[in-house]
Amino acid sequence: MNMTIRTATMDDLEAITAVEAECFPAAEAATGEEFAERIQYYGNHFWLMFEGKKLISFVDGFVTDEPDLTDEMYEKACLHNENGSWQMIFGVNTLPAYRNQGYAGQLIQCAIDNAKAQGRKGLVLTCKDRLAPYYAKFGFKNEGVSDKSTHGNVSWNQMRLTF
Repeated sequence: MNMTIRTATMDDLEAITAVEAECFPAAEAATGEEFAERIQYYGNHFWLMFEGKKLISFVDGFVTDEPDLTDEMYEKACLHNENGSWQMIFGVNTLPAYRNQGYAGQLIQCAIDNAKAQGRKGLVLTCKDRLAPYYAKFGFKNEGVSDKSTHGNVSWNQMRLTF
């Protein structure tokens, strides 16, 4: 099946919310209302992968001049600054049946390429310990456990890719 990649519109809201709910525990998953606000402010910073008409994977996050990812960023899409220095990655989601096939990696690479083309300093994301080696393959460096994000009452490692 042919895979296509594009950015998000409000028409994708239901599919995005469903994929997120399948990929993250409820305490960590964004809600439909949160995604609606995110798409409104930075739909062009959602990279969606479809198999036919089915959304199978997406990566999203906003742009800011703040160097570190904070919980407030997840909650307030209005903090997005299209001219900011850093591309944040809030979520990397792939439906379980499509994992380990390189789809998320293709979308992460889209985010990296996009940030480079837009002249950003780099990208920042947070992840659990078990995923740090995965992101390191893309050049992200582990800066240790974040003191600015306890989203979902979880310990998150801040990872940074600097150009």
